[in-house]
Amino acid sequence: MHDAALCLSQTKTEDTMPQDLTDDLFEYLVDDPDTQGGLSDDAAAVEPGSFLRHVLSLSGSKIADGLIDPKLVLSWLLTSLGAGAFWTGLLVPVRESGALLPQLFTTPVITRQTIRKWFWAGGAFVQGICAILIAVAALTLDGNAAGAVIVGLLAVLALARSVCSASYKDVLGKTVGKSRRGTATGAASTAASVGVIVFALILLTGIGDRYAVVIAALLLAGGFWIGGAAIFATLREQPSTGDAARSIGWDQFRLLRKDPQLMRFIFVRSLLVGTALAPPYFVLLNPDSGFGQLGALVLASAIASLLSSYVWGRLSDRSSRRVLLYAGLAGGGVLSVVALLGWLGGIGAPGVIPLALFGLMISYNGVRQGRSTHLVDMADAADRAPYTALSNTVVGVVLFAAGAAFAGIASVSVPLVIALFAVMCWTASALSLGLNEVQDDA
Repeated sequence: MHDAALCLSQTKTEDTMPQDLTDDLFEYLVDDPDTQGGLSDDAAAVEPGSFLRHVLSLSGSKIADGLIDPKLVLSWLLTSLGAGAFWTGLLVPVRESGALLPQLFTTPVITRQTIRKWFWAGGAFVQGICAILIAVAALTLDGNAAGAVIVGLLAVLALARSVCSASYKDVLGKTVGKSRRGTATGAASTAASVGVIVFALILLTGIGDRYAVVIAALLLAGGFWIGGAAIFATLREQPSTGDAARSIGWDQFRLLRKDPQLMRFIFVRSLLVGTALAPPYFVLLNPDSGFGQLGALVLASAIASLLSSYVWGRLSDRSSRRVLLYAGLAGGGVLSVVALLGWLGGIGAPGVIPLALFGLMISYNGVRQGRSTHLVDMADAADRAPYTALSNTVVGVVLFAAGAAFAGIASVSVPLVIALFAVMCWTASALSLGLNEVQDDA
């Protein structure tokens, strides 16, 4: 009875949508709107509405990510609160590894459910609450107390994000066709970039007190996450079969032996983590101006996402292997130049760090689009959740270990750390040549 009522509620919600506009937008944004894309007949019938819901909910989540960015915004906030380098240094490792490591344990719970959209919606809601509480903590605490509470809330936010990540790819695969998934995520990233650009321009122009603007941004991020959760909850997701709900746990590491392509993909993805870890080291190369350029750095990151995400998404639908290859080459090139400038002493020239961050973020967005689309398209329905959980767990370990190791190396030489990131990107590009063209099976 409950399932029937839920289905009826979803149908009514779908019927209230402007169907003609939804269909027109779908046909405008994708290359091949008439193909089935591996969906069931029921899912294909409502795909335009599902596609739009993915774009809207993911746009809200990505705008929130940009407004609360630990690499730039939260780092500046903790510094302003006098929290100290210890708590500031924990932000990126906690955020990145915390979103990935728990998935080997959270995914078994998710895969036992036939309807999985509620996990993404619930995770987004919790992230929204955490963002609001971070703003409250920033208004009421300072020093080490502020650092401890904000890092703790970020850890909870990261755990909620891991639930979203573990469930999202499977829901995307069930509701959007194979040749259109990268377009959906790319369009969301592009739309979200506009909102983050507005935030950066406000910081640059000095409208209002910068501290008040950052607090308002955190509260707004909470609203975007909660709104995205509400939209995602209206998806008409078809129930998964029993085969798709296989158990996941430590025994899933055997998949690395069973599927050499999965192992190669994880190696490539692990080597590309430098594109995520490098930005704080850019700031360390010129610490006197790093936080003073908060608006410029946020703007550079947002414009890079705006210009590249949708393009990377479309290219991923054609060949995610090539996207990983090109993104690795681009990241390696930018990081090599930055390392060289760091050694030569030219990194402090005006505009160099924002420009370098712009180039690196183009590469980073390519990595994100390529890895997401490749993993979804390389796995069938039964393997998608285990592959996602295993990949994210391994990469989470790599992020945490690399973050600690490179932090130690940075005490000796920051340019050396950036040069090592460049070598990792070059190696990832070489390994990606051996990945299969998984889109050829569409």
